[in-house]
Formats: sequence, C-alpha cells, structure tokens
Amino acid sequence: MTLLLDRTVDANGLRHHVVEAHGGARGDLVLLHGYLDLAHSFDAVIEALAGRGFHVVAPDFRGHGDTDRVPRGAYYHSLDYVADLDALADALGIARAHVIAHSMGGSVATRWAAARPERVASLALLEGVGPPAMPADVTPDRTTAWLDGLRKARGRTPRVMATRDEVVARMRLSHPMVQRDVLERAAIVATRGVEGGYAFRFDPLHQTTSPTRFDAEAFEASVARVRCPVLMVDGGDLTLFEELLERARRYPGARFAAVEGAGHMMHWTAPDLLVAALMAFLDDVAPASNG
Repeated sequence: MTLLLDRTVDANGLRHHVVEAHGGARGDLVLLHGYLDLAHSFDAVIEALAGRGFHVVAPDFRGHGDTDRVPRGAYYHSLDYVADLDALADALGIARAHVIAHSMGGSVATRWAAARPERVASLALLEGVGPPAMPADVTPDRTTAWLDGLRKARGRTPRVMATRDEVVARMRLSHPMVQRDVLERAAIVATRGVEGGYAFRFDPLHQTTSPTRFDAEAFEASVARVRCPVLMVDGGDLTLFEELLERARRYPGARFAAVEGAGHMMHWTAPDLLVAALMAFLDDVAPASNG
C-alpha cells in the first residue's frame, strides 16, 4: 500500500495543504480537485497512480480542505488558483509535471498549461473544460448577487450538521445520482468535527455567486495554446452538453475516454475504472522504464 503524506507548503502568500505520494521515477504528477472538493477525496486515485511509479502531489485549493482561507476583505477569483498552482510548483521543485484535473480544477489546469506550456507534460481533464458560455449582459445581475452574497456570508458561521446522516443528506442535494454508500465515504473526508457536529471543509464564501461571467471566448484562447498531449475523461455528464463536448474537441490533439455510468464524481463512484483510463493514457505519454 502506498503511503500518503500530508504536507504544508507556503506559496503565493498562503499555507497550502498538499497530499503527497512518492511512487517512483516516472515523473511528477499534479492532481487538482474540483469546486468544494478536496485532495483527500482522491486518495484511492493518488495511491494507485503512485503505485504505478509517479510522484503524486494533490493540493487543496485556497479555501478548500486544510489550505488557508483568504484574509478578511479578499475573495476567490479564478486566476488566483492559477497563481497558486504556479507558485506551488515552484515551492515543490516541480519543473514539469503531468496534470490531472477534475471539474473546476480543469479550468485552472488549462489556463496554466497555456501560460506555462513548458511545465505541463500532459493534461488529463475529468469533465473539466469549464462551464457553458455566458452572455456579457448577465454581469450586472451577477455583481448584485455577489454583493448580496458577500453581505450574508461574511456574517455567517459555517453550517453545522449534527450527524453524519445529515451530512449525507446535504451532499445528496448536490449529488442526487450518487449511491448512499459512496456519499457516506465521501462525507467522512468532506467534513471536520466541530462543536455540535460536523462542518464542511470549505470557506462559505465559495458558495456566493462569482461577480463576473465565465468568458468562454477568452478561455478558448487558452485552449488553443495547449501544446501537450490531452485526455478528456467523460463520466457521462460531458456528453450531455453539446457546447462543452465541442469545446473539449477543440483542445489540440485531444483523445477521449469514457468511464461509463460513473457520473461527474467519477473518483468517488468508479476510482478503479478512472485509474485504468488514466493509465492507458499515461502509459502512452510517459512509458515506464524497462531498466
């Protein structure tokens, strides 16, 4: 069994929690989680990839898991995560890495791969090509919602759930198709014990509406700059949105793999099948040494 290590790394002005597994000499591999998730949610995947010879590092994004939250008066903007990733790679001594990224993490990884092409050896996106396009005229309403959300969030204490069953019930609201036993396992990782029960391990500010729209045109300019081999992994949700599927096809040289029936949270529901899809790609782009 591969040993997972928990580290704290200072980068970009914050203390970042990183899960690390030393697997061998096949190179560095960075694994990025999605919105309101955290690195330990991928433990089974991290262990398996390290067991195949990779040095795996999986950070918690700012305000997620055990990484610092932003200071009072600050916020979480999309490019902050890219700056964090760039600084973390420096702090960890990673010159070039294979990157696997889920959901929101895929947007971060795409922007980093476009800005730092020399640092990304390959890119595997797990339903991580960004949200659908938004028209410019939604911006004023989004800004109003953001301001209202900030007012509520800054004076709000984290929601406390008295029992694990209540945690699972809350998680089912966001993941209605995930089996209960899977949610029960995920709930243990996703929460911490607090007075009166359990609280999710993310900053409530993340649940406010972003003040700006997702600019699909600007994002696709980054897509066009990706120069490494790319794998798109579909748990079934990607093909539900033709716009996102078309965007995925615009990644230069992208190849596709399906984890049938896994859904968006494929690392929860089908980690073994996900690892098999990833390793079929990685064995091609980073073959193990015969020496």
